[in-house]
Amino acid sequence: MAHIMLAITSNMASNKIEVGMFKNKRILVIGGSSGIGEATALRASEEGAIVTIASRTEERLQSALLRLPAGTLSSVLDVRDSLQVKDFFNKHKAWDHVILTGSATQVGSINSLPIDQAHEAMQSKFWGAYYVGKYAQINKGGSLTFVSGVYAQKPDVNAVLQGALNAGVEGLMRGLALELSPASVRVNAVSPSTTDTPLWNRLGEAGRAMKFSTMEKRLLTSKVAAAEDIAQAILYVSSNPSTTGSTILVDGGDALV
Repeated sequence: MAHIMLAITSNMASNKIEVGMFKNKRILVIGGSSGIGEATALRASEEGAIVTIASRTEERLQSALLRLPAGTLSSVLDVRDSLQVKDFFNKHKAWDHVILTGSATQVGSINSLPIDQAHEAMQSKFWGAYYVGKYAQINKGGSLTFVSGVYAQKPDVNAVLQGALNAGVEGLMRGLALELSPASVRVNAVSPSTTDTPLWNRLGEAGRAMKFSTMEKRLLTSKVAAAEDIAQAILYVSSNPSTTGSTILVDGGDALV
């Protein structure tokens, strides 16, 4: 299957997903307790979906539930643990759409990044996606969507591992699109660049502002993406019956500059 890569431009924001197309669909958003995952859960709920968010800690889930619509469900799930992932999907009936947005990785060059942190990043980003791809039970006509990242297309000397991990996730996605096609399950990836989420709060207020200012000067769109922008792309690939094996760039043109 050819690798189809699409660039989502800013005018996608005006192409609203048809209201109610997710009505009563069971959607699992792994990493749904903050950032892109939370924005995806919110948008899916507004479209009538029955949404379950999953995250590693109960505390973060409970905090997110206060911000999300009433009726949102939650479950603790650590995708780094293959047995936990297998048990989770065995205990739940099949989903209509499964979305994996969350992972924890450290940034750094190969020479500077400690091996244990590199292993942990691989376990979270790649093997987490692998376990979900292996064990997720998805209804016919449903979808599985991963979130990768622009470093897969544009390597960076200070994020070498992230580039390899994102490329690995996208390769896994394309293979799964082939493997799951007989079951009528579509598999795609959404690839963002820097996105305005709580992740960047770790830099402090001044550091966050400097990071976003630098990105705004570089990006073709002159703006840092909102989590909602990425969520919109995720729900697009989840709902489009002709989209599979595709990486959707929502990166403000970052891969080009």
